[in-house]
Amino acid sequence: MVRLLVSTGEVSGDLQGSLLIKALHQEARLRQIPLEVVALGGRRMQEAGAELIADTATMGAIGLWEVLPFVLPTLKLQRTLRRWLVDTPPDGVVLIDYMGSNVSLGRQVKRRHPHIPISYYIAPQEWAFRLGEGGTTQLIGFTDQILAIFPEEARFYGARGAPVTWVGHPLIDTLGERPSRQEARQQLGLGPDVPVLLLLPASRRQELRYLLPPMAQGLALLQAAHPDLVVLVSSGQRGFEKPIEAVMAEAGVRCRIIASDEADRLKPQLCAAADVALTKSGTANLELALRAVPQVTGYRVSRPTAFVARHLLHFNVPHISPVNLVLNERLVPELLQDGLTPEAIAQAVEPLLVPGNAESQKQLDGYHRLRQCLGEPGVTQRAASAILDQVLQRSPCA
Repeated sequence: MVRLLVSTGEVSGDLQGSLLIKALHQEARLRQIPLEVVALGGRRMQEAGAELIADTATMGAIGLWEVLPFVLPTLKLQRTLRRWLVDTPPDGVVLIDYMGSNVSLGRQVKRRHPHIPISYYIAPQEWAFRLGEGGTTQLIGFTDQILAIFPEEARFYGARGAPVTWVGHPLIDTLGERPSRQEARQQLGLGPDVPVLLLLPASRRQELRYLLPPMAQGLALLQAAHPDLVVLVSSGQRGFEKPIEAVMAEAGVRCRIIASDEADRLKPQLCAAADVALTKSGTANLELALRAVPQVTGYRVSRPTAFVARHLLHFNVPHISPVNLVLNERLVPELLQDGLTPEAIAQAVEPLLVPGNAESQKQLDGYHRLRQCLGEPGVTQRAASAILDQVLQRSPCA
């Protein structure tokens, strides 16, 4: 029996963790190895075959004050983990993104259980967002292998002496067949010629507060100019539907809010039906690009957090959207902090509402180049194979 601990947090980590867990079970069956996966994650990972120690999918925030509500739950979870590691130590640990908590867990495991191999899959984007040009990284001291999803990520860690393998981006494995625009709109009950905007505003509760109001006000301006504009809203997390409904109603936006479970199921149809997407910065940017949806992205944090990041930590990056980071160019419009205004949103979205216009085509052409940077299908299977190889090499009798 091989027992693995897989740790992540937030909605995107839960999704990527679920894909990896499915691949791990499949790889274990091929090798005729009994496998048990215990996880820190969410419902998607549980549905994929993991036993949850704790649900961490809702424990996510960016900023100084925004993380305070999660401090006590995180400390309590760390105590639970320490006991669990002593009572039922795993044969291997897999860390997925979620830098703060996973770095703490990785150091703890390496200090107390140095024989347990640790894989970091979907490493934090230090290669893009690191402060300054420091030549060291926190991951190398405790990680036995890094499974990189971006070529630049692999180069960054490899140049610093880490054992790293580029496996490709796991979203490549999720695309499947794309329905036609007409088919998607028929399935969603939408007219064939109306302009359709897909809104992806939040996967963290703080984003409902900081991002959704200006986005809603921007959409109100667009619907005033285009009364037939249809707005579809993916709620992001369970329980987000009512807060989203309240903000959209206050702004006067006519929309259809789609619960997170249903949005997961309808993702191919939603993307195929949309002329444009308005989204927060994150993994969703890459998925929209791979599904050929022109987009505008935005992000905002609290003013104290922004002040500290800019003036004390000297946080400065050329791009924040993963699409732009990978291509190292401003392909997708980015509206950040004070630049995320209703007027700026309406102005950025307006040119993308007409299918086939020059701005949309420019993005679609860039998406084709992006696709070449993300590897070939079979990403999660390659990652699962590398993880089990490492565990079996370290503990051949597992």
